[in-house]
Amino acid sequence: MVGIKDVARQAGVSVGTVSNVINRPDMVSADTRARVLEVIDELGYVRSESARQLRAGRSRIIALLVLDMANPFFVEVASGAERAARETGLGVMLCNSAESPAEEADYLGLFAEQRVRGVLVTPADTTGRNLESFRRHGIPYVFVDRVVPSAEACSVSVDDIAGGRLAAEHLIEQGHEHILYISGPMHLTQCQDRRTGALAALAAAGLPPESLSHIEADRLDVPSGRDAGARLLGMSRRPTAVFCANDLLALGVLQSLYAAGISVPHEIALVGYDDIEFAAAAAVPLTSVRQPAYRMGRAAADLLIEETGDEADAHEHRRIVLQPELVVRGSTLKSR
Repeated sequence: MVGIKDVARQAGVSVGTVSNVINRPDMVSADTRARVLEVIDELGYVRSESARQLRAGRSRIIALLVLDMANPFFVEVASGAERAARETGLGVMLCNSAESPAEEADYLGLFAEQRVRGVLVTPADTTGRNLESFRRHGIPYVFVDRVVPSAEACSVSVDDIAGGRLAAEHLIEQGHEHILYISGPMHLTQCQDRRTGALAALAAAGLPPESLSHIEADRLDVPSGRDAGARLLGMSRRPTAVFCANDLLALGVLQSLYAAGISVPHEIALVGYDDIEFAAAAAVPLTSVRQPAYRMGRAAADLLIEETGDEADAHEHRRIVLQPELVVRGSTLKSR
């Protein structure tokens, strides 16, 4: 591997001069600068960013740890975070916990070893033990898609209780009084809050809690949605409407219903959550609760950049809660 000393030797200058050419070119004469740059190009020298960061005491890498990179929602979150980081000269290390607290703990350990600048995290471990352990390393982190007490850390999330309420209110307005909620694992706060919102809408409409049935899927993905759809078809008293905790589950349910010859929305109405790009392109365009995913990722990165920047001493933890929006499409609207 070519080092800075090799460049200095070949160019006939000091190591300090090579360093100035790289970091402070205005301090070096034009002729010397040209000679050093020619040698750098000839030898293929690339500076060690990790060594530079070690000397500076500050990394230029932000880590982003999400629940499931197969979910387009998190792709949008990552896109927003990457744009904010890039505008300030930072890079993003993207990792996937796969909804596993054990994998989350492994990645947090890696982030500590690499001394990343900070971490954006959607927690898989709802007990908080993983982040409790990570906190001792002194690396700042911001919660994404989860509400936390503002004193602990910054957070950017969507009001999922309001989102669940929007979905159920819409179905009630369409005349449905028996709704099935299909969630992912209920240890996830997002799944809990969306159910809470749906129950609140039923109560406001004078309907009993029993009006909301519940199937808990193993994961928040399409195969789990297909499995939940099969369980739905086996229910002795089928609901007339289904609200899914995300769009991937809803698309899996739609596949199961289509394969069984069940008409959506005429026999069963269907609502998803997130409003990913595929929602509008489904065989039956999917009504969905839209989350501002790009905006969420960008806002979270902005908070982390502020907390780790030159004005870090003045930083105060903040909790940003964004509002969801219902997007109505054909999966809930019967032709009249």
